[in-house]
Amino acid sequence: VCASLFYIILDANTRYMTTVPGSGGTLVEGIVGTPRFVNPVLAITRADHDMVALIYSGLMKIDPAGNLVPDLAEEITLSEDGRTYNVRLRQNVKFHNGQQLTARDVAYTIALIQNPDLKSPLRGNWEGVLVEELGEYELNIVLEEAYTPFLENLTVGILPRSLWDELPTEQLPFSQHNTEPIGTGPYYVSDALRSKSGLINAYKLSAYNNHGMQPKIDTLVFNFYQTEEELIEALAANEIASTPSLSVESLNAVDTDDYTVIEKPLPRTFSIFFNQNRSSALRDSSARKALSVAINRDELIDQTLAGYGIPIDSPVPPGFLAIESENTSTLESAEDTKIAQAVKILTDGGWEKNGNGVWEKEIDEEIVELSVALSTANTTLFDTAATYIQERWETLGVQVLVEQYEQTDLVQAIIRPRSFEALLFGNDIGRSVDLYPFWHSSQKNDPGLNIAQYTNIDADALLTKARSATDEIERAEAITEFENIITEELPAVFLFTPTFSYVVDTDVTIANLAKISTPSERFANIDQWHMTANALWPVFSNK
Repeated sequence: VCASLFYIILDANTRYMTTVPGSGGTLVEGIVGTPRFVNPVLAITRADHDMVALIYSGLMKIDPAGNLVPDLAEEITLSEDGRTYNVRLRQNVKFHNGQQLTARDVAYTIALIQNPDLKSPLRGNWEGVLVEELGEYELNIVLEEAYTPFLENLTVGILPRSLWDELPTEQLPFSQHNTEPIGTGPYYVSDALRSKSGLINAYKLSAYNNHGMQPKIDTLVFNFYQTEEELIEALAANEIASTPSLSVESLNAVDTDDYTVIEKPLPRTFSIFFNQNRSSALRDSSARKALSVAINRDELIDQTLAGYGIPIDSPVPPGFLAIESENTSTLESAEDTKIAQAVKILTDGGWEKNGNGVWEKEIDEEIVELSVALSTANTTLFDTAATYIQERWETLGVQVLVEQYEQTDLVQAIIRPRSFEALLFGNDIGRSVDLYPFWHSSQKNDPGLNIAQYTNIDADALLTKARSATDEIERAEAITEFENIITEELPAVFLFTPTFSYVVDTDVTIANLAKISTPSERFANIDQWHMTANALWPVFSNK
């Protein structure tokens, strides 16, 4: 009887008990670099941004689904004209030093960003923005014109005014508050280890219970390394449990028995932009389409990123719109037919091979050969990508000259004056997928970012609509319509979207990562991470 009763209880436990996240534990992460400005207004390096994401919080944050939701704000209301954001703050938020968060702290932080003497990296996002304090916990943020993607800027961390306003502007970058930060984030600095030269070697962060959000992991420890080699040694010795953004060579060496490699797309696109003003051959639509079809994007990603990327056929990175395009016109053909398909496109377009095996066509009463001068940066990624593309196009019978430049020279001498035939380059689109700066005709001249100098009246209208529409479906539909236009006209060959890779111990459970635009956003829902689990009856798990 006793044995039967014990078995029944054991079986009931197995059937009906549920596993829930538990509290406790210490997560040790390794990062390459040294934090200097743990300050949302001045943060520059990855180490800076990672610490800022944990120690500070903004008016908004992204949820596990990748959507913007209120954080320090209790509610944000947008006016009918799309210009004024009315912000009502939570009234139970305190900084790590116990001081109350108010609208004055928000206004002060924005004013610092806008201060030209401080040279904040975020200043361009806040130009022309007016802040009106309406009360202790309410303010208006007013734009010069409607701009829906502006909401992304409200994720910036808020500084405690009382701690910073005693310092003159010129002294702010040298303040110890940059390395001994006080914010309202889910973790606070409980200890810091420094080298003999005063640089931060490690931070110990402790969970902070603020406005009802208590992280489940008690302690985070961040060890900072000068080189990736040092970090890899620490990973192999199990001295750290997680690390972000390893090189592809290091990722391939990760022991998958102990660690999980989480891979998520970033809103960045790598493409080959055509300057049709510099090449009559590239003004021919069949030539541009054939050049696009000839590239095996999966193979390109394998060679340049060891597989850590996603092939694309448009300027829109996958996974960032409320609706997704089904346009895969140049991605669906098999490898053994890509070159053959490209040849057919050229032939149908009136191109013929001359005695030297080079494609030629009469354009504007002149015989033109199909050749491409491809400009790009002198880095490992771009060098590998350019070499592969050159091989593919030469297999098609296209003459290719690759010209590589140091980054500064590429920007100043090639991109800004639009002095190229074809340019292999990358764009950071952002989570809001604001394509206006990259493709609207008003941006085709420097300092605009429309480096292909693309001009289309219908496309301009759709890009303008996407910038001001407040309904996500309406924005996505406008962007998708624009996408259809640009993939038909092909002012560029769209290649791939890189992915963010995060190596984490298999014993650590993290929140879903969706629509992250920067590596530091992996911590957006750190309060939902856990390292332990408890088995409870359902009646208790809901409490």
